[in-house]
Amino acid sequence: MLHNGGYNIIILCIFGVSNHHIICIMEELIEKSDMLIADAKFKHQMKVRGDINPEWKMNGIYGARGVGKTTLLLQNLKTLKKKGKEVLFVRLDDFYFIDNKLYYLADEFRKNGGEYLYLDEVHKYPGWSRELKNIYDSLPSLKIVFSGSSIIELSKNEGDLSRRALMYSMPGLSFREYLLLSGIADLPVYTLEEILATHNDIAPEISVKIPILKYFKQYLKAGFYPFFLEKNRNYFLTLEQIIRTVLEVDFKHIEEFDSSKSKQILILLKIIASSSPFIPNISKISKKTGLHRQTVLLYLHYLEKAGLAKQLNYPNKSISRLQKPDKLFLDNSNLFYALNPEMINVGSLRETFAANQLSVKHEVAMHGKADFLVDDKLIIEIGGKNKSNAQIRGLDNAFLFVDDIEVGYKNKIPLWLLGFLY
Repeated sequence: MLHNGGYNIIILCIFGVSNHHIICIMEELIEKSDMLIADAKFKHQMKVRGDINPEWKMNGIYGARGVGKTTLLLQNLKTLKKKGKEVLFVRLDDFYFIDNKLYYLADEFRKNGGEYLYLDEVHKYPGWSRELKNIYDSLPSLKIVFSGSSIIELSKNEGDLSRRALMYSMPGLSFREYLLLSGIADLPVYTLEEILATHNDIAPEISVKIPILKYFKQYLKAGFYPFFLEKNRNYFLTLEQIIRTVLEVDFKHIEEFDSSKSKQILILLKIIASSSPFIPNISKISKKTGLHRQTVLLYLHYLEKAGLAKQLNYPNKSISRLQKPDKLFLDNSNLFYALNPEMINVGSLRETFAANQLSVKHEVAMHGKADFLVDDKLIIEIGGKNKSNAQIRGLDNAFLFVDDIEVGYKNKIPLWLLGFLY
């Protein structure tokens, strides 16, 4: 074991799969890990839905491209390293894996005292789920955490690891987290029940400290993805690149996917972005995009898995990937500004924000007389500041969340408070 700048550098030797020659892992592979871990920032601890147990033998993290999965892995490893643990971070698209197998890397890391192996971009390694299964079964002392940007590929392979890996989803930033990362304010999380019961206390306390509506508009436009912190990065160009990567790279993992259809799927997303809260007419969408009806439904299913679109249905309705959704949304409000910035429908923007933030911790469905039914018991209507309670009057457990107000009254609540649920 060598020492470099205070970090342990383990020189590993493994047997090549093809020629059985002894291959020494280049020191640079370990140096990359140490440098990335050392550089990990802790302005905000990235989180997933649920609490990851680092002592469990295998955890998997999935989420939309750009939400901060790599940062989460590096933050966790930095914490473990400070405790004296032997750790290694590896991207599975590293050139090293052109000639070498993941299993042998894991085995030699363990033999040299390795304890925690964190793997990023696993979907870029052919046969990754099979090798992780073998690592889990054969190397019980090694703790593995893996993540991938392609939700489509991860979800397809999840079944292979379902009895071994605990899977966690990672959402984008909440409005509260955006305020924290921006250095604007460090504010607490509130449960939906707390917001409904005490919003008249919570909202004035927050709005007296900061111009909350100003920052809320900024978040709706460019605050869901943490790369807004990178000052030299063009936010919307990056977001456009993420969308194209999903459509042109990730969708290739769908069986019988025709890569020439990427343009039509982008048209489908633009249709959602340019519409008012969208009750889909699949036949019309099929005609506009040039895609078969069943193909449209299939791609909508995978757009949701990829974190680009969201489908909602009425409660107690059986859901399948080839069933028409009752309502279609973009996944988050920032996508409007990347896909169709000249024709943003404010009503759709508001509902998209509400559905996105509520869905992280709650079950959200459609309601016959209002916008959403939450956890099968709470009725929520979304609107602008001049919207009245008329639509939900007489309904039990019904609340109106409205935009462009700092403080609410009775069951009329500021929309921005839904951004404090996590």
